[in-house]
Amino acid sequence: MRRWIVLAALTAAATFLLELLEVDAAALFAGLVVAGVLAIAGVAPRRRAPAETPPDDPEPPVIPRPAMLAAQGVLGVFIGTMADPETLSGLGSSWFPVLVIGLGTLALSVIGGALLGLHRRVDPLTGSLALVAGGASGLVALTRELGGDERMVAVIQYLRVALVTVTIPLVASLVFDARSSGVEVVPPSGTDQLWGLLLLAICLAVGIPVGRLIRLPAAGLLGPMAIATIAELTGLAGDAAVSSILLTLAYAVIGWQAGLGFTMERLRAIGRVLPAALVLILAIGAGCALLGVLLSAWTGESMFDCYLATTPGGIYAVLAAATAAGGNVAFVVAAQILRVLLMLFVAPFAARAAARRFGS
Repeated sequence: MRRWIVLAALTAAATFLLELLEVDAAALFAGLVVAGVLAIAGVAPRRRAPAETPPDDPEPPVIPRPAMLAAQGVLGVFIGTMADPETLSGLGSSWFPVLVIGLGTLALSVIGGALLGLHRRVDPLTGSLALVAGGASGLVALTRELGGDERMVAVIQYLRVALVTVTIPLVASLVFDARSSGVEVVPPSGTDQLWGLLLLAICLAVGIPVGRLIRLPAAGLLGPMAIATIAELTGLAGDAAVSSILLTLAYAVIGWQAGLGFTMERLRAIGRVLPAALVLILAIGAGCALLGVLLSAWTGESMFDCYLATTPGGIYAVLAAATAAGGNVAFVVAAQILRVLLMLFVAPFAARAAARRFGS
């Protein structure tokens, strides 16, 4: 119990510091790093006793499965509620070009993942998930259930997010002569969060069993996410919002699950993969920028707005840049949300197909 208390306390402190720096999904990153450091130091919470270990699970998780499913469900409902019809309406008649460009981004991700999978320390499934351009927290949450290496995916995904977040202000300033500024995020009201609890309970109670019934990959995440998306698009969700406290806890649990599996040997293995991953991340970023040029020509939106709409991540940095430059914020945000939903719904199937094609 003492080890869990230390883990929770250090994660809370790290989360607070990262939130001051406006890091996306700060609790997930904090949980990943803190749990990883404690695991390598040998002072992290331990796995279940061998007697409780399922015979078909050679590496049982430290986090109890009900807690992990709950965390995945909270994250899935949160992502589903992003599909606000009023926000997505910002695409107007450009929804089809944005969808096509989003599929192009997915194709770039899968190709990059297949190339990363050629590395002797990375299997094709892990490579594909590690380089999917969007929904980093969701991808880390579902990787284990799909059979990938969640530690590798977590590190590479957050390297991607960090690179995108850092480069957006630079590109905005140097290429488009725009200036970025902070964006104030208004927290949901208490009433909206109460409705959110009801929505969460329904989505978990319905989404997880139905997802398992139809053999949906990572049903703990995608099942509730699908139900929440439908509820949001049809207006049934109303103004329901997931509690920020629950979301932070979910992020932390997902980060812990990945971080607690770290060893010095695994850390060295990931370090050997990072140079190749960095090159592919930069290549995917350049490819997405070219897709932005195509989107601008197709829709007539400004080159800057389309660059922001097609960046492979960093949605808060994107929002800040679009707002500061006086761009078409509705179009940019709607395109980014559609990309995240597309990646999380389609990427598990695409990653599995790539793994079968190239041999895992």
